[in-house]
Amino acid sequence: MNNPFLNSLSYLPIITDAKSRSITAENPTGEKGGGGKESSHLGPSRKGRPCITLKEGETATLAEINGSGILQHFWITVTDTTSAGFYVLRDLVLRMYWDGEAEPSVEVPLGDFFCSGFATTHVVNSLPIVCNPTRGLNCYFPMPFRKKALITIENQHPGDIEGFFYQFNYSLYDSIPNEAAYFHAQWRREPITSLTQDYVILDNVKGKGQYIGTYMALSTLQRYWWGEGEMKFYMDGDEEYPTICGTGLEDYFGGAWGFITKDGDKAVENTYSTPFLGYPFYSNAEDKYSDQFMGDCPPMRSLYRWHIMDPIRFDRDLKVTVQQIGVCNRGLFERQDDVASVAYWYQTEPHVAFKPLMAREQRWPR
Repeated sequence: MNNPFLNSLSYLPIITDAKSRSITAENPTGEKGGGGKESSHLGPSRKGRPCITLKEGETATLAEINGSGILQHFWITVTDTTSAGFYVLRDLVLRMYWDGEAEPSVEVPLGDFFCSGFATTHVVNSLPIVCNPTRGLNCYFPMPFRKKALITIENQHPGDIEGFFYQFNYSLYDSIPNEAAYFHAQWRREPITSLTQDYVILDNVKGKGQYIGTYMALSTLQRYWWGEGEMKFYMDGDEEYPTICGTGLEDYFGGAWGFITKDGDKAVENTYSTPFLGYPFYSNAEDKYSDQFMGDCPPMRSLYRWHIMDPIRFDRDLKVTVQQIGVCNRGLFERQDDVASVAYWYQTEPHVAFKPLMAREQRWPR
């Protein structure tokens, strides 16, 4: 009954020896009895420091926790992206380090981590990632650590971000089970994919673990249906052919037949957001953006898939790719599109260091 991962509705009545703590701008160390001390014009302990300012070029420490524990939930919001600058959600880089490692296990632009890769957030109603109005970004992936957790945010935006709010909720334990692996997430992008070459979501993973999710931010650069590519999982020595290969991209994200229903003579793509998979965002209208320089946007789509009930387990290595294949009235054809993605997985440490993150101007959505 003392397993720290038994957090569910059924186990809520079970009492444990865990110590609940929370880090905010007002209690940046999670100190016991340290919340709500900051003063405001209303007086002592009256909401004196609800947020921080991220200086241009600064890397701020959001949480530094010593000991054994599990990060169980965190919430972040940032000032209105239209006033701070259109690309701020890709200009802020979230990083996480476990047990004193020198290289981050998580390195993802803030918006993409929360399934919002197009510089604007939308409602995501899934089990581990929830985005609520307006830019209420929530994560429920459990993230264990045995000695230390360090979480930072880097402001690569050309200007200060004056309103950055956050709260990290975690529990401290005497020990973490030996079989518990560490949370990882990595962002990638190809502004134009290579013809006939599969887009690589994740590779060079060495160790034992399980793949638990994919987010994709897709801008289609060619006409016709884009989603015939198959997801491939190469594991434990697979070379030419993968052990797991899907049937199509909309199938992988839990839809079918192009997400399409008919509205009279018009075919309409339907968005949806469910606990394990979703297609929460579609835009084909550049006039949604007030910025006069934001015209001629290609169609943009956000999609996610969580392998919570069906994790992809590997013993030694893992590579994840997706084909770039579409279909038109002449049949299947090889496509080139703008694809960005986040891979989420757990694995034993040490992990192979990530490639350098793409420069901020190259991360901007079209």
